[in-house]
Amino acid sequence: MKAEIIAIGSELLLGQITNTNAKFISLKLAEVGIDVHYQTVVGDNPDRLDEVIEIARKRADVLIFSGGLGPTKDDMTKETIVKHIGTTLVSDDEALLYIQQYFERSGRVMTENNKKQALVFKGAKVLPNRKGMAPGMAVEKDGVRYILLPGPPHEMEPMFTDEAIPYLLGAAGKKEVITSRVLKFYGIGEAELEHRIQHILEKQTNPTVAPLATADAVTLRITAKAESEAAAFKLIAPMEKEIRSLVGDYIYGTDEDTLSSKAAELLMRNGWTIASAESLTAGLFMAELAGEPGISSSLEGGLVVYNEKTKTEQLGIEQSLLTEYGVVSAECAAALAVNVKRKFNADIGIGLTGAAGPDSHDGKPVGTVWIGISSANAETETYKLLLSGSRNVNRLRAARFALYYLIKYLSAKES
Repeated sequence: MKAEIIAIGSELLLGQITNTNAKFISLKLAEVGIDVHYQTVVGDNPDRLDEVIEIARKRADVLIFSGGLGPTKDDMTKETIVKHIGTTLVSDDEALLYIQQYFERSGRVMTENNKKQALVFKGAKVLPNRKGMAPGMAVEKDGVRYILLPGPPHEMEPMFTDEAIPYLLGAAGKKEVITSRVLKFYGIGEAELEHRIQHILEKQTNPTVAPLATADAVTLRITAKAESEAAAFKLIAPMEKEIRSLVGDYIYGTDEDTLSSKAAELLMRNGWTIASAESLTAGLFMAELAGEPGISSSLEGGLVVYNEKTKTEQLGIEQSLLTEYGVVSAECAAALAVNVKRKFNADIGIGLTGAAGPDSHDGKPVGTVWIGISSANAETETYKLLLSGSRNVNRLRAARFALYYLIKYLSAKES
């Protein structure tokens, strides 16, 4: 199967919202082995949508539409596609009842145009919308399958996962299971990672390995096809083992892990508490951790110590240390970690200091960052970064590197 994703909405073309639907759909299709060769965005214009459909159905087996199923006049996806299907629109009783009940529950008056949302193609498979009102639908015509989905991501994503994917797998007669394992890396660039595993990428068959760079990680997705999930993971295991032997030092987690969730998991699993003293990051590190459910049992507290005065008065760091080594130094980062741990009586202390930019600080070039991590009965460790980016990019990356080094530190402590 070859799929084309067609997103409808003038707001996408105007840059008012980001087309996250295409990203989500592409990722899900890749997981089940359906190729996406084209993505198209078109405004709320029936003539232009008609042109897009004419082109797309000549080069794809599956056309996946998102958006334009709502009650207003600019929602014209169904009305435009119906002539390509060669059928008519009929009201789906179940969808209409759901819409009516929604308005009753919310105490709002249902206007006549809301009934439009219950219209579906005659003979189509209706895809229930359990997070909104407009149902989706799937239908086949002349060897091309048309799948219509709502635009709001919170409605589209569960519908595509729970309804559209099973429909496509059944249509394709797929009996194989396609399973993936995602390895998450930090501290290594996509190019270097690819270079180190180049021989794996060149010889891959089943399983396949696909690198991807995101804002907070570089990932490798290992995907295998087999008759069962257990058999697929059996194929994945030796590939993962080989990758870990080559670049395992940079792996911080797998699958749905994030830097903050992995750090929180290690802290909570071991019953460790943590406190932070942040200079250039001004609370970003603690804010990342605080976003994780259940982390309150591990967060003792934190201080933003943005200048020398607060470093000395709030944390008791000796002025002589700052004078001799400077605030952007390994010695200052270590002192921040040790003293904040002591102040909050925490198991782990972490300190961040550096020159975020746009100007150098304490004689150190922009992007110089020091991170200190301290715990009881263990030597305090420091890590130096040389970042290149804008002021706020450097601050955010410093916080994320601190999470990465914390994961490494805690993992070693745990073992």
